Amino acid sequence: MPFSPQQKAIFKTNLRMIENEALRAELGQIQGLNHALLCGSDPLDINLQVRGGGGKLYANPLREIQSKASFYQQKFSLYPVLFFYGVGNGILLKILFQNPIHKVIVVFEKELEILWHILHLLDFSKELGEKRLCFHPANLSNDDLDALCEGLNVFAKIYRLEFSCAFYEKFSEDFARLDKALTEAFYKSTLRFGNDIDDALMGLENFTHNLPKMLTHPSLKSLTKAYKKRYETVIIVSTGPSLTKQIPLLREVQERALIFSADSAYAILARAGVRADFVFMVERTDFTAEFFNNDFKEMDAGVLFICAAVVHPNALAYLEKTGRSYMLVPRNYDFAYYCDFKDFGYATDCISVAHMAFELACALEFKNIIFIGQDLAFDEEGNSHPKDYLHRADFESGERAIKTLAYGGEGWVRTHGLWLLFKQILELFIARAQKEGIKIYNATEGGVRIQGAVEKPFAECCAELLGGEIAKPLPFLEVAEDEKQSEWLLKAYAKVYLAVRKCEAMQAELGELFANLELENLEFEALKILSGKLDALKENILKNGALLEVLRPSLHEFELEFMRIFVFKPSSEEEKREKILAMIRLYLQWLDLSLNSIKRQKLALLENIRPLEQALKKRNFFSKITKWKEKVAKI
Repeated sequence: MPFSPQQKAIFKTNLRMIENEALRAELGQIQGLNHALLCGSDPLDINLQVRGGGGKLYANPLREIQSKASFYQQKFSLYPVLFFYGVGNGILLKILFQNPIHKVIVVFEKELEILWHILHLLDFSKELGEKRLCFHPANLSNDDLDALCEGLNVFAKIYRLEFSCAFYEKFSEDFARLDKALTEAFYKSTLRFGNDIDDALMGLENFTHNLPKMLTHPSLKSLTKAYKKRYETVIIVSTGPSLTKQIPLLREVQERALIFSADSAYAILARAGVRADFVFMVERTDFTAEFFNNDFKEMDAGVLFICAAVVHPNALAYLEKTGRSYMLVPRNYDFAYYCDFKDFGYATDCISVAHMAFELACALEFKNIIFIGQDLAFDEEGNSHPKDYLHRADFESGERAIKTLAYGGEGWVRTHGLWLLFKQILELFIARAQKEGIKIYNATEGGVRIQGAVEKPFAECCAELLGGEIAKPLPFLEVAEDEKQSEWLLKAYAKVYLAVRKCEAMQAELGELFANLELENLEFEALKILSGKLDALKENILKNGALLEVLRPSLHEFELEFMRIFVFKPSSEEEKREKILAMIRLYLQWLDLSLNSIKRQKLALLENIRPLEQALKKRNFFSKITKWKEKVAKI
């Protein structure tokens, strides 16, 4: 099971707590506890009197734990993850851990005094060491909740928070708050997986089409090497409605800080006499590419356009038409990893250009990061962007509005769902950067409150953080030697061509499966065998990195639905048969979607491999292309 870095850190903290001599168990391991409790022999009857008038945890510990354990064994025995509000006396956890299907139990405890005593009495070091038990305070921050749910996202549709015992029902309001926060965190983490095959295919097509240009331009690694630790302060410019009021001051200080601009802000800045140092583009549509359909002549001199490798080819054509400098950065997508160009580095969590700019600013180890124009909200007139935004100031004003806390912490502003997601992910980034000693300032002076960023007027940020002028334009980035470029181009061609062959092979295998499949009148044992074969086929497909990118949109939804079926505990032979049939039908539905996705991927690759062929032919490598095809045909 994957765990996020934040969650791993939490596990380590819990383990250190257990290893503390003051908390080691004085009563030793509890042997045969489940048998003792459920069979009515002489159990270890643990109860606690909570100080401050809190009362006892249980009226009758034995009877209540017997009842709770029986309930979970009947209803939740197939749940890989359980969530509890309150640790109780800990014995229920010991019982539940005897079921190997319970991979993780997450416990939120409001009364930390109770947790201290339970850790003093019972030894959970084995469960913590195996990462099966995770203790959290009930007031865990939203950042940590997001990290937790990100790591456990496959269980999003079976999430259920329960009281460990009746004592905690007095905290019903806090329980409801935590339950709502966890539900929202699971929802946000699910959104990040995406579910749009058309979007995935567009990214795959653009990436394949752009490969020759990516491999013959500077890399992210070369950029990091050239600029890391060289500058102290960067201003990240986004395109919220408040940007207009900040431009005059930005124009005055532009020689004293590096300026990272969103693609949509670039033209606004150029027309106002502000030259950005880096301009970022992350989205893949031809609509977004229009932000580069312009020519600002001398204002473009020295500007480096940093684009995700999945951007639409039109964006690169516009840049090349006017001789502007650019580089392409692979995103952390499956097909990019399959192509295996580690020398170019990867952009990771770039859900927007602001996130991409922030990630690079952290990689370059700036000491100060200042945001302006990062409203993520509508202004008082209902506009989503500045008045000179390319696609109209009210471009996103038709989105359903959601109220959220305003900049400054007083009052409310209207945002929408995607902006709210952007904000929440940015807050995670900020929390991570702060641990590295980076200071983040929100000088937008409008829009939403972004937790973790210091809210300070732009003028004060400039006065306090900016020093003397910086030598601009920035140093030129070198590209690889021709011989190395040729090597990469040949490798890219081989990888794409091999992916086409993998699509053909999997298409044939799935076609044969559906042609010979008969579910009607199969006996239960035959259904079990078929289910096992389908599971093996799914795992085989998922080992094929060349195909994963177009399968992920449907895969995640499959896994969520599969888990919902898996946890159902049948009580009759008929229910057993219906459960396995439901699993098989879900497998077949996903495999059918996968077959269609693979067919479309093959066509997309064949259409977009042509620029690679042309680039290699220009280098007189036609014979090597033929040899690669012959070699791959034998695989």
